[in-house]
Amino acid sequence: IVASESVNKYNNYKNLFLFNVLMLLIFLVLTFSSMNLFMFYLFFESSLIPTLFLILGWGYQPERLQAGVYLLFYTLLVSLPLLVGIFYLYKNCNTMNFYLLSNYMFNYNLLYLAMILAFLVKMPMFLVHLWLPKAHVEAPVSGSMILAGIMLKLGGYGLLRVFSFLQLIGLKYNYIWVSISLIGGVLISLVCLRQTDLKALIAYSSVAHMGIVLGGLMTLSYWGLSGSYTLMIGHGLCSSGLFCLANITYERLGSRSLLINKGLLNFMPSMTLWWFLLSVCNMAAPPSLNLLGEISLLNSIVSWSWLTMISLSFLSFFSAAYTLYLYAYSQHGKIFSGVYSFSGGNIREYFLLFLHWFPLNLLILKSEVCLFWI
Repeated sequence: IVASESVNKYNNYKNLFLFNVLMLLIFLVLTFSSMNLFMFYLFFESSLIPTLFLILGWGYQPERLQAGVYLLFYTLLVSLPLLVGIFYLYKNCNTMNFYLLSNYMFNYNLLYLAMILAFLVKMPMFLVHLWLPKAHVEAPVSGSMILAGIMLKLGGYGLLRVFSFLQLIGLKYNYIWVSISLIGGVLISLVCLRQTDLKALIAYSSVAHMGIVLGGLMTLSYWGLSGSYTLMIGHGLCSSGLFCLANITYERLGSRSLLINKGLLNFMPSMTLWWFLLSVCNMAAPPSLNLLGEISLLNSIVSWSWLTMISLSFLSFFSAAYTLYLYAYSQHGKIFSGVYSFSGGNIREYFLLFLHWFPLNLLILKSEVCLFWI
């Protein structure tokens, strides 16, 4: 809400906008706090609706219709099997409480597939990630920040929840998802290096990050679970801050293209510091929370199989590469000739970025909250 000053300034149905964002946040809080599998499903799916309205109502380009359709169909196609799987569980166990369900162990291939696919698309896993760059590029800044910060984490949270009763069959089939997401992470990182759109680059980078999170989650080891949890929190803060920065430059220059947003060190000297801090956190440099998560994820995935070291080394190298590409190309270089002035930020933007960066680097001092299954 703080970032969406332009909606207030140009008065684009601002009450409706605030209502939408508020409903979305309420749905998300309810999703994370529900202990019942069906209520979790209900709020998980209903958080889609305000997001869709945000993209369709306050997006930037006419392609937002296509982005909305992508988002809707990708999510709906896989959420119906999830509903069927939930009803099947209820028929067998007569309960939907997560704690009671974790006493059961299921070994049905179809149930496993139905329960897991919805969360894989939400994460998003490589091959079903196509809705994410579209939705991010077309969404307004608040939609983008909520989408990057919280909506992607719903997938990981749901996987943490359902693997409490899918462990047996998970050990049988999880190698498929780990290999897809790791190889996909490398490919996505290469895609990042060829992006010209600021927001698309950040969106693809979050696909790559969620790939490594998914790989760690699927190993079902203690380090993998806690590391994926940590990296999800860190990535939520970091990616959301980067989207906010992209929007700040977009409001000044009217463009998100990297061909125009260059030499910003001359144009907005005060924002360069924030670009640097958040880019470095995206790269998982110390002392950010991402470092903690990535170390434990590397630990778990390599102990799961040695062959993953190849793709993991590529992944960490290219993630640093595209982050530095994003920073260097937007801040250095000859300034775009259409820009004749210079501009600072205002207090609101500094405060917003501080609120992203501060917990990101101070939560590493209180890291035991992230290692909470022991």
